[in-house]
Amino acid sequence: MKRREILKGAGILAAAGLVTRSSNIANAAESVKAKPALKIAHITDVHIRPDLDAPQKFKKCLETIKNEKVDFFLNGGDSIFDASYDNVKRERVTELWNLWDDCMKDLKGYEVHSCIGNHDTWWAAPDHADAMYGKDYVVKRLGIPNRYYSFSKSGWHFIILDGNNPSITLDDQQFDWLKKELEQLPANTPVLMMSHYPILGVTPFWEGGMHSDYKKLKALFYQHRDKVKACLSGHNHLLDTASYNGTQYFCNGAMSGFWWGKGDEKSAGDGYYEETPPGYAILELYADGSIKNVYKPHAF
Repeated sequence: MKRREILKGAGILAAAGLVTRSSNIANAAESVKAKPALKIAHITDVHIRPDLDAPQKFKKCLETIKNEKVDFFLNGGDSIFDASYDNVKRERVTELWNLWDDCMKDLKGYEVHSCIGNHDTWWAAPDHADAMYGKDYVVKRLGIPNRYYSFSKSGWHFIILDGNNPSITLDDQQFDWLKKELEQLPANTPVLMMSHYPILGVTPFWEGGMHSDYKKLKALFYQHRDKVKACLSGHNHLLDTASYNGTQYFCNGAMSGFWWGKGDEKSAGDGYYEETPPGYAILELYADGSIKNVYKPHAF
């Protein structure tokens, strides 16, 4: 064979090899492509109230979310407008929780996993023995197993925390439980945590606040960095995302925005709280532990 024909043949073979190799790489990439595991709605800071058409607006938004075909709902707390102030009466607390129950009827057939918000608890009850006093009553009204708890679905483990303690921390009992919870999970089990307050974030530096025990929690998460994939929160009514040591921190905006009102001079639009519109988030969780959080504004 002439040298030109040899080189031509070699080129064809090389090209064929590249095509085959490229195809194999593409097939390999496709085979390891993350498989969807769950689709979840995150609502937080609903602050349901009887005025400002809040129940009607909330129910309308729930119908929109149901069209997203989510697997279940995570509710980040502050479900009712406010039970926490000293002048709140029993009748008002009862009215707010009854409104919440009425709205939740629209989610019949869906699981709703909630955490306690700082405005959900009635501390002004006549005494501590009152059935409506404190967190136990909120646990009952939200239909959750405890003030902190966990559950697993589709390969993911979910941990719901209660930071409604002095200085916004986990109490010692809860922290010990969290340590054991993470330790007993098999390696590389993806974990999503939900708390009312941000554990780490951007906006707490000028609004709302966050856990004061964040360094302690950060150190624990680093020990289990193969597991702790995301921390979800609300409270600040502002939207931000932070990432540290492989854990993503999503603080989503409030369903109620400016507590169902139009907003003030600092707001960027009707219903906004500062620059964040009222809304909810859709989370897509994958089998490889990756996660996507998309915030979706809703109009009043």
